Amino acid sequence: MKAKQELRTYIKNKLTDMSEDTYKKLSDEISDRLISSISWKQANTIALTISRGTEVDTNRIILQAWKENKTVVIPKCDPNTKEMVFRSIKSFDQLEKVYFGLLEPKIMETNAVNAEDIDVVIVPGICFDTSGYRIGYGGGFYDRYLMNFKKETISLAFSCQIVDSIPKEAHDLPVDKIIMEHGVITCNA
Repeated sequence: MKAKQELRTYIKNKLTDMSEDTYKKLSDEISDRLISSISWKQANTIALTISRGTEVDTNRIILQAWKENKTVVIPKCDPNTKEMVFRSIKSFDQLEKVYFGLLEPKIMETNAVNAEDIDVVIVPGICFDTSGYRIGYGGGFYDRYLMNFKKETISLAFSCQIVDSIPKEAHDLPVDKIIMEHGVITCNA
């Protein structure tokens, strides 16, 4: 879908233009907002990705989760089947670099966690609309996973990643909330 690719490129360019200081400051503000939320306080097991590039930094969030004795689960993706399984990590040493430079859990050092044992999934994306629809990185891993996930979904985004409307396809699923540096969007698509 051409419109999706154009939006993806447009937002990636905006993120690339962000200074390192601004990126760090806004990432910290978004992290603080997440960590002080009721969703966070009530969650025991939190699923999220290891951020890279210009994504909202998740390292501080992971460290805080460990400090609070929460279980952190990170996705392990199978590019052949396009399926994703979350695996519990207790240390960044349990990660390995895989395709596209992504950091994923080492299978021999981590345990798979079932969807029903996850309290909240932090869903990555490049851009979002206020209904909770998003443009991800094009693999469709999260859309497939979330079809059977019945608990809360949250995305972390810089305000510059919010657009008026995302072109939707039948399989696209909105997130419940988007947490930004200056507020939270509660989505009811």
